[in-house]
Amino acid sequence: MGCNAIYPADAIEAHRAFIARRRSLRPSEEYRTPTNEEWDAFLSHFEKRKLSLGTCARAFGTACIHEHACVRCSLLRAEPSQRGRLLEIRDNLLDRIAEAQREGWHGEVEGLEISLAGAEEKPTRLDAALKPAVIYLGLPTFGQIAGRSNTL
Repeated sequence: MGCNAIYPADAIEAHRAFIARRRSLRPSEEYRTPTNEEWDAFLSHFEKRKLSLGTCARAFGTACIHEHACVRCSLLRAEPSQRGRLLEIRDNLLDRIAEAQREGWHGEVEGLEISLAGAEEKPTRLDAALKPAVIYLGLPTFGQIAGRSNTL
């Protein structure tokens, strides 16, 4: 067995060497300076990701697989300020599902239930993110600090 100390400079150099090896395997045109048009398209991608409920986190150059039914999508990062709006959407979906069931629109029910699952998941995710990250564990006693029990 041996021991090896890794210093930040070693890790940085190893990472740089890894990147250089990876780049040598890829076509060099992928690492050229982008044109103004390409850069503008990249920046506009992020402008188009701003939505009424929050931000779409899909990758640059990818299509929306939900055809802009964002409440269904796991990539929607809802803003905490839009929690009330999400609850309104959920309530509306429940009403629409009840109507579709009454009218016998079974295909409609299926699609609305998919949207409802997304609309119910978003506030839950917001609530989890807003929970305090610090948990109060109480104050330790002297015996716990010293690694001994308090009993004699």
